Amino acid sequence: MRAAVIMTAMVAGLAGCAGLTQETDMIARNSAKLVVNDVIAQQLPGVDARPVTDCVIDNASGQEILQIAQASMMGATPATTDLVLNIAQRPQTAACLADQAFGMGNLLGTFG
Repeated sequence: MRAAVIMTAMVAGLAGCAGLTQETDMIARNSAKLVVNDVIAQQLPGVDARPVTDCVIDNASGQEILQIAQASMMGATPATTDLVLNIAQRPQTAACLADQAFGMGNLLGTFG
């Protein structure tokens, strides 16, 4: 856990750089996944958050991923939760969820 916090701090420091390297992008995505998993688990108790998390991360912009990853240091705020749920409601995310598994499309009504 401590390593994740240190990595997230490095990502936050690099956020101002012109371009993110693949490694930095992966660190940010992994940190953001931790936060998104927690948000989804809280909003949809009993649902496997992993496929939802993957779809949210895959449909977030680079800036949104950095914003969510930064929340891994101090915990998700209401703004972080709103951002995750906003991304989850996007048509591209809905299509991803529908592709993940039979019946996942039924979750979409929960976000709306």
